[in-house]
Amino acid sequence: MTIYRGFVTSLLLCFVISVSAFAQLPPVNTAPLRPGQMMQGAPGCSTTEASSCTQAAAKITPIVMGESPLEENLRRLTDDIGGRVTGSPEMAKAVEWGVAGFRAAGVDVHTEKYTIPVTWSEGETRLEVKGPETFPVSLVSVGLSPATPAGGLEGPLVNIGTGSEAEFASAGSTVKSAILIVHTEISYNWNDLNNEYQIPPPVIDRAVKGGALAILWTGERERKLLYRHTNSADGSLERIPQAVVAREDGLRLERAALANPGKVRVRLTMTNKIGGAAEQENVVGEIRGYEKPDEVVVLGAHLDSWDLGTGALDNGCNAAMVIEAARAIKASGLLPRRTIRFILFSGEEEGLLGSWAYVEAHRTEMDKYRGVVIFDDGVGRVTGFSLGGRRDIEPAVREILKPFAGWYVDDHTYDASTGTDNLDFLLEGVPTLVANQEVANYLQNYHAASDTFDKVDMRELKLNTVLAAVTAWGIADRAEAIGARQSHDEIEKLMKETGLDQQLKTLGMWADWESGKRGRKR
Repeated sequence: MTIYRGFVTSLLLCFVISVSAFAQLPPVNTAPLRPGQMMQGAPGCSTTEASSCTQAAAKITPIVMGESPLEENLRRLTDDIGGRVTGSPEMAKAVEWGVAGFRAAGVDVHTEKYTIPVTWSEGETRLEVKGPETFPVSLVSVGLSPATPAGGLEGPLVNIGTGSEAEFASAGSTVKSAILIVHTEISYNWNDLNNEYQIPPPVIDRAVKGGALAILWTGERERKLLYRHTNSADGSLERIPQAVVAREDGLRLERAALANPGKVRVRLTMTNKIGGAAEQENVVGEIRGYEKPDEVVVLGAHLDSWDLGTGALDNGCNAAMVIEAARAIKASGLLPRRTIRFILFSGEEEGLLGSWAYVEAHRTEMDKYRGVVIFDDGVGRVTGFSLGGRRDIEPAVREILKPFAGWYVDDHTYDASTGTDNLDFLLEGVPTLVANQEVANYLQNYHAASDTFDKVDMRELKLNTVLAAVTAWGIADRAEAIGARQSHDEIEKLMKETGLDQQLKTLGMWADWESGKRGRKR
């Protein structure tokens, strides 16, 4: 532990030295550049691209690291508005917050509407253990779970282990009309988090086919911390009632069911409130490019959250960061060659609904989208970017990030995943960058009641803001695009190389790709 803390301290010292170095660079003209005018000696990030990006960093860094509305803006979003489930009154207030934030930053802003298939909120969730032993159980509904019938669902509790095909086969007919308890492991790293979404779909398939009444998932957080996920990939209701049980209570249920096979009976009651289709909004800020205004670079984060906590780490901090990055670029007087759009997506937690709808609405313009940068992992130190399988864009990304040589942000990866709002841009062949971040305190608070404002390290958030702003600026202002838009066949090849095709199949999204409903058509 001592060694780790010393390492982190060294990194922070590097950050301080880097920021100081930016402040000591020769002064540059702070007046906005006119259309057709370029900064002297800095034609965007080409042979002198690193120099241009360094000058941009020198102007942006003191704006962000100095006195800033960032902290108070985030406090209003989390403490005053709170958890923001898409379709809720709190989400509507968050959209107003986003619009007001961009306007205060002096950035043009508008909203874009789309429709979600259902609205959802949790009612009363209760589990009664009816014997042979009784004990209280803490639990919450899975997001988008259907309600139980009036009076609840009662049946034998069956321990199905981890829900593997072999375990279902061994359980046989006992699954029918039973309530299943499924064991899960604690999440410690990003791979564990990925499993939280990749493991459930086939288990749910087996439970539905076996005629189970409901599924109880033993929680993946310790100390009875409750959290909420959904396994729906398209915003529709789950196929079977499901709840997450506080880990310690879930383990006790598992033991009881094993010790008394077929004899433990439980009653699950969930009075979830479900409404029809509803209109929602994404918030879009924009700084228009002076030379190629029809070409677009996106810096984005999702504005929505689950509702047990106040959505500070996931993903309020990065929503506030996007507004702050826009403010800093605007205040710097820099004008990018291309247009930068700062997008706060809604509907991310229900299946990337907002970003999917945005891409669908702008599908005919995707040839003009030059890059998409997404932040979605709290305030952990950025170690580089996931390039979505695009090795061809790495040289340009490294060139853009040269001003941050002392920040150790050069560990880029080539994975592609379904995890956040870059997905539909990637499926359209647009280059995407997703911030790779250290876990920090993200996983222990992920989607949980503990995801609150006090968990946010403001210094780390400011440092990430500088990096995000300069990255978006560098992509927008370089002479050439960082990479070409890929064709349908190139995207499909990328998906097979990265395993993204298997992820899409597991989550039930592959049919949308094959049909052309989602992603670039042939």
